[in-house]
Amino acid sequence: MSLTQRETKPVKIAKPFNNESIEKAVISVLRSGMLVQGQFVKQFETNLSEYIGCRYVIAVNSGTAALQTGIATIKKFRGLPKNAVPEVVTTPLSFAATANAAVGSGCLPVFADVDEETFNIDPEKVKEKIGPNTIAIEPVDVYGLPADLDSIRIAGKDKIPIVEDAAEAIGASYKGKKIGNVAKISCFSTYATKNLHTCEGGFVTTNDEALASEMRMVRNQGQASRYNQATLGFNFRMQEINAVIGLEQLKVLDELNAKRMKNALVIKESLSSLECLGFQEVHNPKEHAWYLFSLTLDERKAGMPRDKLVQRLKEQGIEADIAWPTPIHLQPYYREKFGFKEGDFPVSEKICKMVFQIPIQPFLTDDEIQRMISAMKSILV
Repeated sequence: MSLTQRETKPVKIAKPFNNESIEKAVISVLRSGMLVQGQFVKQFETNLSEYIGCRYVIAVNSGTAALQTGIATIKKFRGLPKNAVPEVVTTPLSFAATANAAVGSGCLPVFADVDEETFNIDPEKVKEKIGPNTIAIEPVDVYGLPADLDSIRIAGKDKIPIVEDAAEAIGASYKGKKIGNVAKISCFSTYATKNLHTCEGGFVTTNDEALASEMRMVRNQGQASRYNQATLGFNFRMQEINAVIGLEQLKVLDELNAKRMKNALVIKESLSSLECLGFQEVHNPKEHAWYLFSLTLDERKAGMPRDKLVQRLKEQGIEADIAWPTPIHLQPYYREKFGFKEGDFPVSEKICKMVFQIPIQPFLTDDEIQRMISAMKSILV
């Protein structure tokens, strides 16, 4: 292969994990005839519980289902007066699923702005948003960096449960504990691009037996037993094929996350001399899951718009991305339904105009990493 051919091969921002064991396991599931919520889902839940250190894991069919299961359960247990509208305090700097799950559970999303350095929800802003109808605080571990869960808990005066959107944080830790073993409820995604994927899927973790029992019913049409509907529920069941794909990856998750961290730190060190670039503030790299490596661009110093830089990188075969170009509160649905407008959450809005991502996935070669670094420098210097 020539140098030109190598350089034109795309550098992917995500590469789903696969191996021969996964392929054999998928075929065995298909031949078994047991396709949904069977032995492999149970094994996946058990292995995740052991890995995270939590008591209960409830596997579901998407990260959004995980969030809605968690919020719906907390809503039932919190028990507000009949005519009260339950509120969930959350961040506008996230994918829409974070707020959609609250709305889908019959709650009002109440946004609190984020910290400009970490991109995570600001506990002081959370404190300002707590009201008599607040049933939960829903922080997001943005790009895999855990939110400041202790300060958020204190902001809720230890009375408001945290339903953590940990969609991007599998393998991350907070003060020595794995994410999923800190908040009252943590909700994960195992979508195809995630550090641990099952093609599509998710799971919920908790150490509370009553919450776990309720969430198992919520994911299975509210059934306590077959045809015995004890609560409001949905079809959030995980398929067996999804579970066997995840089981094999769990064995190498820490190894793959370590490679992500190594790639991120090499790139950051190489690009830190570029004054037009900023980086998500990370105090302890080993606690970050490194789902995405996020930078910000000062367009004035760079002499070009952020979107132009991303386009230039793509033209060179580097799959740069922008997550997220628009905060949730400025999405058309949320503008129209709730009346949000520009200026409501200025820090989130500022970050969304500056942020972008470049690949750090664990299957990158050294040549690909150096190619990205060279491309960034050639465009920005």
